[in-house]
Amino acid sequence: MLTQLSIRNFAIVDSLDLELENGMTVVSGETGAGKSIMLDALALALGDRAESGTVRNGADRAEIIAVFSLSQCPEAQAWLEEQELQQGDECMLRRVINQDGRSRCYINGRPSPAGNVKQLGELLVAIHGQHEHQRLLKKEYHRSLLDNYAGLSPLTQQVKTAFQLWQSEAKKLRLLSEQNDEQQARLQLLRYQVEELDLLNLGEGELIELEREQKLLENAGDILHNGHQLLEVLTDQEAGNCLQMLHQGLQLLNKMDNPHPALQQTAEMINGALIQTEEASGEIRHFLEQVEVDPERQQEVEERLGSIYEIARKHRIKPEQLLSHHQILTEELNGLLGGDASIEALTASVAEAEAAYQKQAKSLSQQRQRTAKQLGEMVGEQLHLLGMPAAQLTVALHTLQQPAATGLEEIELMISTNAGQPAKPLAKIASGGELSRISLAIQVITAQTSSTPTLIFDEVDVGIGGAIAEVVGRLLRQLGEQAQILCVTHQPQVAAQGHQHLYVSKKSKQSQTSTAIKTLEQDHRVEEIARMLGGIDITETSLQHAREMLTCQ
Repeated sequence: MLTQLSIRNFAIVDSLDLELENGMTVVSGETGAGKSIMLDALALALGDRAESGTVRNGADRAEIIAVFSLSQCPEAQAWLEEQELQQGDECMLRRVINQDGRSRCYINGRPSPAGNVKQLGELLVAIHGQHEHQRLLKKEYHRSLLDNYAGLSPLTQQVKTAFQLWQSEAKKLRLLSEQNDEQQARLQLLRYQVEELDLLNLGEGELIELEREQKLLENAGDILHNGHQLLEVLTDQEAGNCLQMLHQGLQLLNKMDNPHPALQQTAEMINGALIQTEEASGEIRHFLEQVEVDPERQQEVEERLGSIYEIARKHRIKPEQLLSHHQILTEELNGLLGGDASIEALTASVAEAEAAYQKQAKSLSQQRQRTAKQLGEMVGEQLHLLGMPAAQLTVALHTLQQPAATGLEEIELMISTNAGQPAKPLAKIASGGELSRISLAIQVITAQTSSTPTLIFDEVDVGIGGAIAEVVGRLLRQLGEQAQILCVTHQPQVAAQGHQHLYVSKKSKQSQTSTAIKTLEQDHRVEEIARMLGGIDITETSLQHAREMLTCQ
């Protein structure tokens, strides 16, 4: 679970330190106060993409630190052990973002790629956003929803891998089976081209090195002439070189015998110039020692480059593409060299790969069918609690005409909102408010089976209110008994159910705006619930109502 969150110079947050507890933590505040900033910062600590605009105006960089307790997350502990990053039962994720958008990620103090942080973050936190219901209109989401709920991710990956292998073998077989006179001509051309490139024997990085050397050799005479002239000017000229003139200036300065700060600073600058002049002379001297006029070597380099450029021109590619082009042609040649002798072996390989795919895909279909009914029934129960008493959710499996990497069927969520009416696709029957409730019901159900220790709900209660909002609050509080829940909300009925209450406020000072978050104690929490209940002024009636809501947890 998330135990600490520290934010520095992020968006409109100057400095923020939060200590979080287990159970359900609600986050409330006026619209525009920055309630989602805490979640945005946490998402960055978990590996989300960083942008330059996230750094607070006037600051050089933003820094976010999230500390997690791993005592209830063996998956994260195992991941850290595998990466050799474990440090006890805690994990600290740190993200530093510069003004230009560049950022660095750290896991337990050690630099880590953002991709690795994201992998770990998915084991620690699951975020349910306020626009989650919009994904319900996409069938791809329906499939991932069912598979994730059933814990089928490993099997779906096996099915995908088996399908890709099957298709790869089938493609090879088609290429061999369709081989004709034109392909034989292609084979002959490939042999010639690969042999030519083999003879060229271009090494990795050779082209860049040859072009650098050719340019140096081509200008060696001018470089040596101008370089030695430069050395004369700097240090080697018997009279009047830079070094002598700087020493002369320093002697004149010493004769002034005046402690004025300006003269002292001038002396320091001249001494610095002396050091830099000597260093510059040494650098140019070292460089010139490596330069020599070598017509024979120059001719060798130019002939080698000429061969490289000529072959690149014949292949109609850039010289720097020759290595990759050689590899591609070699692979194609090897693929075609199998001939008829490989067709029989490939036919058997295709049949074997298809059988392996069908076995895995049928197993996936069976588990999907079993879980689909269970998921539909459980979501239906939640919808009844959320004010849709006649709603029935069906998770339909439609057999595909052609097998796919995702399995043998398409998954589609269908809903009947009125008794006696057949189930229809969500997009055709559910209103915006109904979609919000369906989405919330699904999130509650899937969260119950999630092994992720921290679940975040960002304004998932949009579009509901009254008694339904109270039901939502109670559902989230129940989830808080088995996992850490962070819930951003505008609903007083939801906020009243929290074990912990964070209040977000925004203030302006000397043309700077900043966001602050504080934990509310009981009296202040009553006032915040009363404010959320509505009205310009907080009355004794609204305060009493707020007290009753908090008492009825």
